[in-house]
Amino acid sequence: MKLKAKALLGIAMLALAAPASAQADCDRQCLIDMADGYIDAMVASDPSRAPLADGIIMVENQKRIAPGEGLWSSLSGAPGDFVIHVADPVSQQVGVLLVAPTAENKPTLFSVRLKRENGRITEAEHLVGNELGEPQLANLQTPRPALMREVPYEYADSRGRMIWLGKSYYDALDNNNSNLSPMADDCERRENGFQTARNPMIRETVGGNGQTDPAFAYLGGLGCAAQMDTNMWEYITEIHTRRVDIADPVTGLVWGQSHFRHDFTKNEFPLLGVPGVEVRKMDFNPFDMPAVHIYKVWGGKIHEIEAVGWTAPYNTPNWNDLTQQAAR
Repeated sequence: MKLKAKALLGIAMLALAAPASAQADCDRQCLIDMADGYIDAMVASDPSRAPLADGIIMVENQKRIAPGEGLWSSLSGAPGDFVIHVADPVSQQVGVLLVAPTAENKPTLFSVRLKRENGRITEAEHLVGNELGEPQLANLQTPRPALMREVPYEYADSRGRMIWLGKSYYDALDNNNSNLSPMADDCERRENGFQTARNPMIRETVGGNGQTDPAFAYLGGLGCAAQMDTNMWEYITEIHTRRVDIADPVTGLVWGQSHFRHDFTKNEFPLLGVPGVEVRKMDFNPFDMPAVHIYKVWGGKIHEIEAVGWTAPYNTPNWNDLTQQAAR
């Protein structure tokens, strides 16, 4: 009996000695609840309702903000039905993409990434997308069913494979080479609510979002992989500050953040395999685009992409710049 008592005492002492981070780990549902609670606190304009750490790094559209600023003061109502969570107990991070009203009840697409340590939120990163029009809002009422389905065990990829798949998309995009990323034939992409892959090949081009470009209808009708091989993304100068470390094996969703840079030192870009169009002319000023991409992966391939991006001034500071400043 004495030996058993000593053993139990030893186990209890080991538990007490365990690192606080190990005791405070948050499972998948806990992370989702934390994200929802954070959004509720933002809607209430009350940072005290969220478990914010002292010294939290909070960034919105590439600027350091304090709790209570930015979306904390501009959200005017709760989110609707368009809400996508990507929760990762391994990295203790969660991302949520959603639509909620801001000033003048204007529906706004934005993302929030949270990092948790020892029971507190140590990083909060907000990305507010560009203004939405009616065509975009039509695609942002509810998430696509394919995005939200749980992945059957037989088709589920390991967390490591999911992370690799998310990273591979940036390689394919940056190098105009679909061979660098396994994208399924059914891959459909939406960006800021616009469907930008697998559109009907014959459709009205009503202007906006580049649709006055004579090659746009054809390029937008191709799948994610086929687009890469037309060289249509050559105008992207660089995709840097790539961060892909949030993956949810339950839904097969991977969260990626990056910073696109476009210097537009030229305005003509050759196209490959586009009927009747050999060169795409783009008269743009230089700009950056910080972005979030959510990838739906299963069976070793990317099947859906949902993205939000913000058109930023050229050479806008990236996440690494901002966090290094905070460390000084």
